[in-house]
Amino acid sequence: MKKLWSFGRLEIGYRNAVSISVFFIVPAALSVFQVYVQSKLEQHPVRWQELVYAGSHWLLVGIFTPLIYRLGKRFPFSRARLTGWLFVHSAGALGLCIGLTSLGFFMAAMLKLLPHYTSLLRAFIPWMLSGLPFAVSIYFAILGCVYAYSYFIEARKREADAARLEAQLSEARLGALRMQLNPHFLFNSLNALSVLVREEDTQSASRMLELIADVLRQVLRSDQPNEIPLSEEIAFVAQYLEIEQVRFSDRLDVRWNIEQSAMSAFVPCFIMQPLVENAIKHGVLKTAESGVIDIFARVRGELLELKVLDNGEGGERATKTLGVGLSNTRERLHALYGDSAGLSLDVRLAGGAEATITLPLRVQLP
Repeated sequence: MKKLWSFGRLEIGYRNAVSISVFFIVPAALSVFQVYVQSKLEQHPVRWQELVYAGSHWLLVGIFTPLIYRLGKRFPFSRARLTGWLFVHSAGALGLCIGLTSLGFFMAAMLKLLPHYTSLLRAFIPWMLSGLPFAVSIYFAILGCVYAYSYFIEARKREADAARLEAQLSEARLGALRMQLNPHFLFNSLNALSVLVREEDTQSASRMLELIADVLRQVLRSDQPNEIPLSEEIAFVAQYLEIEQVRFSDRLDVRWNIEQSAMSAFVPCFIMQPLVENAIKHGVLKTAESGVIDIFARVRGELLELKVLDNGEGGERATKTLGVGLSNTRERLHALYGDSAGLSLDVRLAGGAEATITLPLRVQLP
């Protein structure tokens, strides 16, 4: 179906515009009935020309309705561009007046309903001026009805999106919890912890237990919002990586490249953990040498860019299909930001994989 007008995420198609145009049959019929009843009450003969003109006038409005929708698509309402919006739609209302009165004038002339003037031009000018208030009112009434309907539909969609995001957030929590409670992960974490205890490194062992407790505490929070500042997300990822560094000893090197201007930006919670987990699974575990993970966060104009790079040998395999974690991440980004955000996974020329998230920049107010 061909798109005709867009308001936020609501799209009104050609069939909808035609349906609204057909709706003008109702006021056309009422107008004909009004003229008929008025003639009967005033005891005037009912002229079929007046009935035809009364009904056709509203049908002409229906013909122009799709054009109003097209202007709505091309120049949507925006507070930031209110002056331009008023100029364009005022011109549109004037254009409707000229078109509507011209066709009405032509039809009235054909039906011989015009007053007697020396020339058609002298008859047309007062005809158009008298029709100006009606055309302007109809133009902005149609726009107002469309905006009201659009806000209503978008509010319903936002409610549905909020419910879906809440479900996806719960799924993300459970996914992170499953990752933390993975038998392989627990075995290696407990093994590393037991080594620290045998070596009587009580300080490191205590730190290890604190990290595991903190990670589990954050995952199990029931009041976790959909979005958090990047600084909190980085702190969570750092805790997870600190546990992994104990697991891999000197085989895991993490390099942080976080712009200070990006730290206050809002991001979906647990959005980077699947990227880091993917880098460890297909990067560090796939190389016998030291695994390196580079984490970037940069501001690019009105976008926030998050990158996780690894130097492993499983980059090509990792980019062929997205796992559950990355697929869930992409769906969450789309649900939150639509087409304004995205996730890409590419093979690096130097070896390894590169995962990139881009999303609209929303900065935390001081």
